[in-house]
Amino acid sequence: MSVVIVIPARYASTRYPGKPLVLLHGPDGSAKSLIQRSWEAASAVSGIDRVVVATDDDRIRAAAEAFGAEVVMTAESCANGTERCADALERMGGGAEIVVNLQGDAPLTPAWFVEDLVAGLQAAPDFKVATPVLRCDGAALSGFRADRRAGRVGGTTAVFDRDHRALYFSKEVIPYTSADYADTADTPVFHHVGCYAYRPDALTAYGQLPEGRLEALEGLEQLRFIENGWPVLCVEVEGRGRAFWELNNPEDVPRIESMLKLIG
Repeated sequence: MSVVIVIPARYASTRYPGKPLVLLHGPDGSAKSLIQRSWEAASAVSGIDRVVVATDDDRIRAAAEAFGAEVVMTAESCANGTERCADALERMGGGAEIVVNLQGDAPLTPAWFVEDLVAGLQAAPDFKVATPVLRCDGAALSGFRADRRAGRVGGTTAVFDRDHRALYFSKEVIPYTSADYADTADTPVFHHVGCYAYRPDALTAYGQLPEGRLEALEGLEQLRFIENGWPVLCVEVEGRGRAFWELNNPEDVPRIESMLKLIG
C-alpha cells in the first residue's frame, strides 16, 4: 500500500508568523529550522514511500530544498493543513492509498506514532480519516491546565466512544475533571496528536464540505469531518516515556528544545 507523508507549512501563521523557519537548538547545539526537524521526524518513519513539504511560500520552499526535502507548491487559498494536503496530492498526480498529514509544528512526533496511525487506518476499512491520541499523565495534564490559566492555546484534547470513534476535539481540557493526579499517573484526558491519515477520497471531499460552526469556533480543521457526518478514528498511541509537544506559541520554543535534549 502506497503511503505518502505531506508536511503542510505556511509562513503567515496568525499566532506565530514565520513559525516553520524558527530555529530550534538540538542536544548537540546545532540549530535547525522547525520545518527541517519536522521533515527529519517524517523521514524516520518506516513503511513510507514519499515525504514532501507542501507550502505556498518561497522562503519555506528555499529552506526545505536546501536541506534536501522534496517540495510541492500549493495554493495560497488553502485554509488549513488538510486543504493543503488535498491540493498537494492533486498536484502530485495522486497515486497514494493513504496520505499522512504530519503537521510542520510537530518535530517531536515519534516514528511509531505515525506507524501505528497508518496501521490503525489500514485495519479499519469503515473509516476514511484517522488521528492519534495519547493518554495524558498527571504532569501533562498539569501543563494543559497551566496553559489555559495563562490564556495560552496549548495542546488539543480529544474524546471518543468505546469504538474509538471521535466525539469531539477541543482546545479546552476535556473531559472535565477536578481531580489531582500524580505526575506519572494516568488521567482520563487524551492529548490529540497533530497528525492525520486520510484515504484519498476523504481529502477530495474535504474541500467541498462546508465549514461548520464548531470548526470556526475552535479553529480545529478535523471538526469539519465530524460536523459533516464523516467518522474519525482515534488511534491510541503509547508515549514509551518520550516527551511530546507541538510548537504552538513562541513560549513553546524552550520547552521543545529541552525535550529535544531528552531525546538525545
